[in-house]
Amino acid sequence: MKPINIKTFTTTLFALFAFAGNSVLCRLALGDGQIDATSFTIIRLVSGALAFMAIFWIGGRINRSNNTFTRKRVFQSIRKKWIASAMLFVYAVGFSFAYIALDTGVGALVLFGTVQLTMIAVSIYKQEQLPWHHIVGIALAFCGLWFLIYSQLDWQATNLSLLGFVFMVFAGMAWGGYTLLGRGSTSPFIDTSANFMLSVLFCIPLLAVYLFMPAAISADGFWLAVSSGVITSAFGYAIWYVALPSLSRVQAGVVQLLVPIIAAVGGAIWVGEAITLPLIIAQTMVLGGIAMVMIKAR
Repeated sequence: MKPINIKTFTTTLFALFAFAGNSVLCRLALGDGQIDATSFTIIRLVSGALAFMAIFWIGGRINRSNNTFTRKRVFQSIRKKWIASAMLFVYAVGFSFAYIALDTGVGALVLFGTVQLTMIAVSIYKQEQLPWHHIVGIALAFCGLWFLIYSQLDWQATNLSLLGFVFMVFAGMAWGGYTLLGRGSTSPFIDTSANFMLSVLFCIPLLAVYLFMPAAISADGFWLAVSSGVITSAFGYAIWYVALPSLSRVQAGVVQLLVPIIAAVGGAIWVGEAITLPLIIAQTMVLGGIAMVMIKAR
């Protein structure tokens, strides 16, 4: 297992808050019907791509030689990023359509629980050796998550639809794959910008959904989607790619289990969802499990 330094800790923490922010922004926009899921997905991906284009344009105005080099690297990266971009697109679509029905905390639980299962499955396939305290930590974190989701299903069962669950599972599998691909990134901002730019092309066939579900966009819904695309998605994912090379597969998977806890608290503050005793108990269990996994084996 890899040791965790200050840079890795800081970038990982920033990325996790960005992930939780996505859940809150999406639930705020879709839960109140301020925007439809298709429009939210398209605006989110397009605004993220435009944000990176603006960064490179501004950087080029300051240093033209550096801009030429950056453009060349972006185009080279684009040619190699079709799989990562497809996964980013699948994640964004599943994420948006799932949050039509799921509450903030429940959606994040399903999403990152699936991410964790995906990454553990890959680790097992790669025949990685896990220290005993990492296995215990994974089990403890999962027990905390399942305790929380069970308690929520006990009194909020009507908010969990089967279709929303399926959409979020697909989103989690796609995000797990996207995360694994990012572990080999040597140019996080270049790679993330290429992923977002290519994902815009995948949005073109998504427009066909408007034939069956007309667009419904309010001003607030539009700006929530833009905020999700630029701040918590584009920049958040780039920072995540900075942290990933310093994390093992298991560490990268388990640490994301902190997101549902952050998202649930954010949902309580911004969406009006209740903070309950089961949430506090689950938070303690998840944080304890994460701590065990992040400890370097002797």
